[in-house]
Amino acid sequence: MRKAMVIPTYWARPSAEGWKPGDAVYDHPTPLDQEGTLARAIKSIEILKDLDFTLVIIAAATSPEIEEKVEEKVKEIVSHSKPPVPTLVFSHSDLRRFEDRISLPTELLSLRGYSPIRNMCLWVPHLLGADVVILIDDDEVFEDPHFMEKAVEFLGEEVEGKRVLAKAGYYIQPYGGYLLKKEFEPWMGIWDNLQQMNRAFEVYIGSGPRIKRTPFVFGGNAVLHREVFTKIPFDPSITRGEDIDYLMNAEIAGYSFFLDRQLSIRHLPPPKPHPLWMRMREDIIRFLYEREKINQAGLKAEDYDPYPGAFLREDLEDKVREASQLLALQYLTQGKAEDARQTLENVSIAYQNPFRGRPVLEDYLNLREKWEKMMAEVEERREELKRLLPPALP
Repeated sequence: MRKAMVIPTYWARPSAEGWKPGDAVYDHPTPLDQEGTLARAIKSIEILKDLDFTLVIIAAATSPEIEEKVEEKVKEIVSHSKPPVPTLVFSHSDLRRFEDRISLPTELLSLRGYSPIRNMCLWVPHLLGADVVILIDDDEVFEDPHFMEKAVEFLGEEVEGKRVLAKAGYYIQPYGGYLLKKEFEPWMGIWDNLQQMNRAFEVYIGSGPRIKRTPFVFGGNAVLHREVFTKIPFDPSITRGEDIDYLMNAEIAGYSFFLDRQLSIRHLPPPKPHPLWMRMREDIIRFLYEREKINQAGLKAEDYDPYPGAFLREDLEDKVREASQLLALQYLTQGKAEDARQTLENVSIAYQNPFRGRPVLEDYLNLREKWEKMMAEVEERREELKRLLPPALP
């Protein structure tokens, strides 16, 4: 069984420049003048007992202006980290080299946006001939020496009447345990995503059996068999929460995700630079979109309870309105008038619902068909295309 571990890493302009209009938005991209968390993640691989895999680093820049510097920076970090497995860095110049030799659906496959980058995390391993892809993030560290053995355990077996072809592990939080912690604020009583996530974690992580079907998945601790990743792409219409959306896409295609209660990794994220109203807006948009998609697929919100099901019901707009009013009031008491205005703009977005009546499922299925054809072409031309890959770093 050929395995590839993939770590996407996101890089931004130097700290003094900050984010500029037109730059891609990610939770916590590393400024070019900082070292970030990638080296720490790579060094932690040394603890693993099973080193029979290829490591792929996908390097993405927030702006075309810094692509070359990002490639140089990431290659330098990887080289100095001395990973104990064959490793290659794939970045913007590498993708351009392939664009001249194979027809790539750029809406699905690029180095801008979470979903297209996640698709890169599947496409490059497919070029390598991987049977299994293990998705990891660069703000995590391995603490379990047997992580890799557990990652592939149960793959291909039947559980609850379904073959296990997609698995999820979970995160150990910086302070220990798997539950999320945040100081309570009044708006959180309405927009209760943290509470609902913790409810889901208690049910699926906190109790047996070891492996079971799950309504959520952690994108930084997921395992996909080639039967799944060659057929199902991440949906580029999703700008946040692409991991759980991928689970929905898998279910639409007849596959299920299973959570493994023994597959954990430590999550040590840096602070998120973007304001709360912006992150909330991205959640609102993706929940509106996903609700439309599952409705058109004949699935139900309760299939995803407690989370994300609580945000896929018909009362979503009302939750947005009530929570936004409380959050806007909080901003105003802090003297942040523009943040308050942007928060109330989220209410308009929710009620206008840009996805209402759109054939979002049909659009995604058309993209899925493009993905399958492209992955089949890679299969046929693998030996030719592999020669375009960058060499493994020493």
